[in-house]
Amino acid sequence: MAKDPSSLDLTTMQDAWRMFKVTSEMVEGFEQLRYLPKCVSIFGSARAKPDSKNYKDTVAIAEKLCDRGYGIITGGGPGLMEAGNLGACNKNGTSVGLHIYLPHEQSCNEYVKTRINFRYFFVRKLMFVKYASAYVVMPGGIGTMDELSEAFVLMQTKRIELFPIILYDSTFWSGLLDWIKTTMVDAGYIDKDELDLITMKDTPDEVVDYIARHTALPKRCL
Repeated sequence: MAKDPSSLDLTTMQDAWRMFKVTSEMVEGFEQLRYLPKCVSIFGSARAKPDSKNYKDTVAIAEKLCDRGYGIITGGGPGLMEAGNLGACNKNGTSVGLHIYLPHEQSCNEYVKTRINFRYFFVRKLMFVKYASAYVVMPGGIGTMDELSEAFVLMQTKRIELFPIILYDSTFWSGLLDWIKTTMVDAGYIDKDELDLITMKDTPDEVVDYIARHTALPKRCL
């Protein structure tokens, strides 16, 4: 049965307006972030509590990065995102929050100095990659893994230049990397050498020293 032409027109109009919304988010992100200093994007669980080791370590990482002249970009929410922005504020550094509208967990934390709101995850992920000189991936859930895999694939396929991706806390991440090595690599779905795109560190000083050694040149991206 042929569809009602009027319903097709409505769908087309809705898609057209959605395109304009996506474009406006991109334009706002580019305009607000284009003058940022060299920044590091920090990811991690929104559910981590302020008294947890991961929260305290994230604050320390952000503070030490700011001492080295880096700005901090997070998702702007609670948990380890808040910890990253708090660390930046403690050092009066650049503190960016790329805030996404979600039904729960994602109120913007009070330590964000530059806030951009998003409805579309893929636009938000573009901003994380484009303005980051490195990724620090703290322990987290599926959202954290989504950000990790996005950057990994872009470098794996040579769509962006290489930059450090650091997994923090080997006790949390080593099981995932072991599975990739013994399952994906053995099956031929990923080259063993591609895992060199990722490194693991266990202390804030190790993270900051590694980033400082591997971000000496400006990053060109997208």
